[in-house]
Amino acid sequence: MLLSPSLLSANFGNLEAEMEWFNRSSADWLHIDVMDGVFVPNISFGFPVLKHVARLCSKPLDVHLMIVQPEKFVNEVKALGAYLMNVHYEACTHLHRVVGQIHEAGMKAGVTLNPATPVGVLEDIVADLDLVLLMSVNPGFGGQKFIPHTLEKVRELRALLDKTGSRALIEIDGGVNMETGKLLKEAGADVLVAGNAIFGAPNPAQACEELAKL
Repeated sequence: MLLSPSLLSANFGNLEAEMEWFNRSSADWLHIDVMDGVFVPNISFGFPVLKHVARLCSKPLDVHLMIVQPEKFVNEVKALGAYLMNVHYEACTHLHRVVGQIHEAGMKAGVTLNPATPVGVLEDIVADLDLVLLMSVNPGFGGQKFIPHTLEKVRELRALLDKTGSRALIEIDGGVNMETGKLLKEAGADVLVAGNAIFGAPNPAQACEELAKL
C-alpha cells in the first residue's frame, strides 16, 4: 500500500517545517490538489506556490488537477518535476489526447472519477493509464465524510483492470483514515490519499507510519 498525504491539509503558514518532517516520513508521494473554483467550488493554490513546495519536497509529486482544461498546464506540471499528473474524466472532452500529452511530457498519467461517475467509462482507455483515482468524497474541500459506495467501486475497478490487463494503480482520495484505509485495502486499493488524518494528527509522522503499515 502506497501513501500519498494531501498537501491541502498542511499548515501553509510554515510549509518548510511541514516538508522537513514529511521528507523523513514513511510517505511515498505528496498529493497536490490544484483547484480552480470552476470545476470544483473552491480554490487551493497555483504554480507559484507549488514551485516553492517542489523545491522543499524530496518525495515524488502526485499532482491532481481539479480544474477545467487541464491539458493547458501539462508543461507547468512537468516543470515542477512531477512524477504523476492526474486529470478528471469529467473535465476532459478528449481524454485520450490528454493522456498522450502527459506521457509525452515524461510523466505518469492518472485519471480521476467523481463519486457519481461509474468506473465503466474508462474501459476503452484504462489500459493506457498508470493510475485511476476514485474520489470517495465530492471534490473541492478537505475533511468530508467517506462515501461507503466507494468500496464497491474499488472492487468494480479492480475487475475492470483484470479484464483489460491494465497495470494501473487504484488510488483513493477523501475521508481516508485507519478505519476506512483497512476497508479500502481489503477491497483492492493500491494508494491512499490522506489529509486531515495525517496533517491534523498530534504526530503527523507517526500517523504516516501507521497508515503505511496497513
